[in-house]
Amino acid sequence: MIPDQWYVVLDSGQVKDRPIGATRLGERLVFWRDSQRRVHCARDKCVHRGVALSEGQVLGDHLQCPFHGLEYDASGRCVVIPANGRGSPVPRRFRVQGYPTHEERGFIWIWWGERPPPDLGPPRFFDDIDDGFTYGQVVDPWETHYSRAIENQLDVMHLPFVHHNTIGRGGRTLVDGPVVRWLDDDRLRVYVFNRVDDGTPPRRPEELDLSRSVVHLDLILPNLWQNHLARQQRIVIAFVPVDADHTLLYLRSYQSFVRLPILRELVNRLAMPFNTLIAHQDRRVVQTQMPKASGLTIGEKLVQGDRPIVEYRRRRRQLIEAAQQKAASEEEHDR
Repeated sequence: MIPDQWYVVLDSGQVKDRPIGATRLGERLVFWRDSQRRVHCARDKCVHRGVALSEGQVLGDHLQCPFHGLEYDASGRCVVIPANGRGSPVPRRFRVQGYPTHEERGFIWIWWGERPPPDLGPPRFFDDIDDGFTYGQVVDPWETHYSRAIENQLDVMHLPFVHHNTIGRGGRTLVDGPVVRWLDDDRLRVYVFNRVDDGTPPRRPEELDLSRSVVHLDLILPNLWQNHLARQQRIVIAFVPVDADHTLLYLRSYQSFVRLPILRELVNRLAMPFNTLIAHQDRRVVQTQMPKASGLTIGEKLVQGDRPIVEYRRRRRQLIEAAQQKAASEEEHDR
């Protein structure tokens, strides 16, 4: 995983009145809402005797351990040890790792890093999906590393083979381009130009007219993707890392062409079986890829059509190396 990033980790509806535990990014985490309904996140392990805090309860703005009643605030700091008396000071070492959270658009993000910057801003969402859109959603488990699942959605060559009887009909096996643009440091856009093989070689990206591309793909690092199907229709996936071998796809179908409340809910719900079918066609093959995690040097032989994947891998490695350098510098400073 890439440290020091905002990750979508849950749907808002999953965190209700009681704490819940969930494995995300290879860690067991606890999520809870305070008295103002704000979501908080910390490692799901009491520093006292190692009990799962997710089995405890929320007292006002604090999370209480179910074993001996220790109470933690939103930052992960223990503020009460009942056995010592509520008025007694708590040693500074009584702290669990807490993670900044953000809730918006029905998603919950955490900033996955041990030292958030003081000027930490909120995560990004797709600015072309406004309040006029509504969506249906499914959560789909995949037995693969989240980077492989993301790459599958940047892969413009697989459609006529993996989806030959659904969205890949038409035999458009030849890939012109594709055109890849970094809109900024954390947003990648891919313009798709697939066609039937007529014997001519694939066109280079610089030969293509972007105004002719109806469909394009957007990736907001580290784990949020959009398929821009049409002005009023999108597919959005949050690729939520569970651990090194498991990923949850929070798969949403957005639309803005049906506005009547009852009818739009029906349309949103009916869209999901087909979208799930498409995802499962992908899942069947992606789960067989080895190694499980992606990388720049994993022994694969790539071609021109793989350019979106190469760009993703390069940027992902840059971010990982930058986070490692930052951690080393901070460790040196602390000595």
